[in-house]
Amino acid sequence: MPNAAEDEPYENSQPESHQDQSGEPVWTYRGYRIRPSEFNTAMVHLYRGELTRANTWRQRLDATTNWAVVTTGATISIAFSQSQGHHSVILLNLLLVTLFLVIEARRYRYYELWSSRIRLIETDFFAGMLVPPFRPAWDWAETLAENLLQPSYPISMWEAFGRRFRRNYLWIYIIVASSWLAKLWLHPQNAETWTEIVDRASLFGISGDWLFLVIGMLLVTLVLIGLITKPLQRASGEVLPAVEDIKKGKSIPSEKEEEGLLAWFRPEGGRKQLLMHIITDHPNKVAEKIMERMRRGVTKLDATGMYTGDTHAVLMCAITVTEVSPLKSLVKEIDPGAFIVLTPAKGVMGEGFEPLEK
Repeated sequence: MPNAAEDEPYENSQPESHQDQSGEPVWTYRGYRIRPSEFNTAMVHLYRGELTRANTWRQRLDATTNWAVVTTGATISIAFSQSQGHHSVILLNLLLVTLFLVIEARRYRYYELWSSRIRLIETDFFAGMLVPPFRPAWDWAETLAENLLQPSYPISMWEAFGRRFRRNYLWIYIIVASSWLAKLWLHPQNAETWTEIVDRASLFGISGDWLFLVIGMLLVTLVLIGLITKPLQRASGEVLPAVEDIKKGKSIPSEKEEEGLLAWFRPEGGRKQLLMHIITDHPNKVAEKIMERMRRGVTKLDATGMYTGDTHAVLMCAITVTEVSPLKSLVKEIDPGAFIVLTPAKGVMGEGFEPLEK
């Protein structure tokens, strides 16, 4: 376990290499001192824990699919074992299969949460160790830390729904729909015309025409969702096409995905970036400590109070979610009377964020 440093609570935002008395390299990171062996051990345990989580949710996905398969098989057996049996049992099974699909899509999002962490560790930690020199992605640690602090689904409900429908449930729906039509045609005796089949479909005072229309619209809607969400490939737990520009287990959205109808079906991706405004009477000391400890650039602005006419300095600094707490502690240490405003930022580029050349 890392030991807290005795000098300052947040010494650095970026890792620095030192050596202890035995000559072994030591990382100093935000007031913590940790040896490479301790860091590797922690990462291995984190990887094993996330892998166990992912396997558990993978099994829950299979369980939901099994429910749909077993329910469909039992329903078809009951419906065709008795010629006088009503076709409504198949429609009830259709509703159950849809419910199972919704549950499985929700579980798939949880699975992707753990899977995205696993892929991040595999691609930027283990893969980097196998190809020396060890050069992980510039923001992998920050991305993983933010995901641990504020977990968010890497894929949308629409993508999860469409993916599970295409992979498993499309064939179940085809079997259920075919069984329903076969039941209407064969029982209680073979129908001679399509009109007779439609008349047999009436249920609880609802005419067969309306029932066919409702079920047809349901099936068409499911197929459309499956087709529209097919270009979305943010699922890190899947084997994606090699032509996609995959980074940290996720595919970078293409121009077609960024615009148009697909924008409604995908979640907002990327690390959360913030812009902090600090109103303080000690701007030089605060800015100096931010640049020294946090390794972040600071911009100073002069501002005047609307009613009081007092002049104050406003420091502007771009940070990430993981840096909010240490930066607040730093400002409080120097100026307890400071005023801080946090606003979301998008597209921050430069040192410590997305490279300008991208």
